[in-house]
Amino acid sequence: MENIERDTLEVDVLFVGAGPASLAGALRLRQLINAHNEAHNNALGEIIIAVIEKGREIGSHMISGAVMDARPLAELLPDWKERGAPVESEVTEEDVSYLTERFKLKSPIIPPPLNNHGKYVVSLNKLIRWLGPIVEESDVMLIPEFPGASLLYDDDNKVIGVRTGDKGVGKDGEPKDNFQPGADIFAKVTVLGEGSRGSLTKKHVQKLGLDDGKNPQVYAVGVKEIWELPKGRVTPGFVMHTLGYPLPNDVFGGGFIYGMQNDLLDIGLVVGLDYRDPFTDPHRLFNDFKQHPAIAALLEGGKMLHYGAKTIPEGGLLSQPKYYGDGFLIIGDSASFLNSQKLKGIHMAMKSGMLAAETIFDALLADSFSDAQLSAFADKVKDSYVYEELYEVRNFHQAFRHGRVWGLIESGFQVPTKGFGLFGDLHTEAGHEHMKKLHVYNRLPQRSGEYIQAEPAKCDNKLTFEKVSDVFRSGTEHDEDQPPHLRVLDFNLCVERCTHEYGNPCQYFCPAAVYEVEEVDGGRRPKINFSNCVHCKTCDIMDPYQIIDWVTPEGGGGPNYINL
Repeated sequence: MENIERDTLEVDVLFVGAGPASLAGALRLRQLINAHNEAHNNALGEIIIAVIEKGREIGSHMISGAVMDARPLAELLPDWKERGAPVESEVTEEDVSYLTERFKLKSPIIPPPLNNHGKYVVSLNKLIRWLGPIVEESDVMLIPEFPGASLLYDDDNKVIGVRTGDKGVGKDGEPKDNFQPGADIFAKVTVLGEGSRGSLTKKHVQKLGLDDGKNPQVYAVGVKEIWELPKGRVTPGFVMHTLGYPLPNDVFGGGFIYGMQNDLLDIGLVVGLDYRDPFTDPHRLFNDFKQHPAIAALLEGGKMLHYGAKTIPEGGLLSQPKYYGDGFLIIGDSASFLNSQKLKGIHMAMKSGMLAAETIFDALLADSFSDAQLSAFADKVKDSYVYEELYEVRNFHQAFRHGRVWGLIESGFQVPTKGFGLFGDLHTEAGHEHMKKLHVYNRLPQRSGEYIQAEPAKCDNKLTFEKVSDVFRSGTEHDEDQPPHLRVLDFNLCVERCTHEYGNPCQYFCPAAVYEVEEVDGGRRPKINFSNCVHCKTCDIMDPYQIIDWVTPEGGGGPNYINL
């Protein structure tokens, strides 16, 4: 369909993805332009700013179990409280505990990195649904159901815009009666704020080698639910973080529980995507977490309402790609602006978007959008508290490369040494490279032709739930008559090697039951239930052969998160 005629739209600045980074950036840029035009007789003239979003509405794909640092929100909107920003509560009570299989050992002190005094419990989903109309009212075009399908380049590899996804293509790849070709949106600057493992960002970084000389990005996946508890059982602003059970010693991560308004409890588990056992199943581990006596007691009598999952970039400063260049900037999670030690990224996403806006404003004044001009973004980041935070935790995730015990020791030394630790800057491998083959765990077939699988999970549908049941509570919908947006580049590799070497780990690491393995004619065949996909990108990250390519589905498809 490369020769079809496409509509075109010309804007000055295009943000891809309507998350906290892009919305804060677009609003800050509009504020700067308006102030300049007012003071200088409309010197810049009309500047068109647009934000495209793959979700069916602004905020529908937003998810984060979050305690938010409100500094950038206060910079952006000093009257954010008066405007009714939907924060749940300032943090009122904190609990940091280590879980054994049966017991909860509460820390007598709150470790400084986890001290959330002055921070706010929020639902990112609610926050973005609130912020979106404010941004739109400032004269920024917000365009939902417009996924970025590919970047547009000139002959010198300068980014000149984005081609959005086609609509009305059947699963056979042929146009249907309602076919609508995607548009080409041309921009002086394209800002990639797609979130974790953004599909355009991934290919752009690879194309231009923007991560040369950097640590590969490493990720975790967060699996979470919203529970409604009996009246009076939830203290808004209550924050709990846990280490230990149910995660094995060699798996990075931990649990979180946040008290929200209206007796809602936000509960989740973060699992590092650099584990070794191919049977590791983050959703199953989350069910185990909820069955711990201390956690089950908190949920007793409650009702699970909503479910979601997303990946989290954990590599930090040493995994950041070059996030500027000819015609583009990269912000938020897409550029690894996240503090993995504190499990906080909203404030960094917003601040990175605002610094990008300041860079773009200067570029508009200079009428230059070159690599040299936009490199000022890196200077602005380095002069901000974002860089200071990232620098002090630059080795945090890598400290756990030899397991939890050693990680706690090494990360402990990083605190007084401003991130240096015992060995200085640590190299790491991509998460999927840590996965070991079945024979390492002595999982070998007893007879030729047998296949090794994990025992099926057992769920009671009261405290623990099957993946498919949870996906229903995520509001996920996709038109099934479209090309799958999960592209397996070599099915033969799945069947002929992965089955025997790794036991098809996709059926375990996916938190949405997208991947199944069917018995067909005496053999095995992968089955992809792409309509279940909650857009977490775990498969794109953790497949041991890196042959799963996550691309954007038809606009509007995916989850419809509420309160997450």
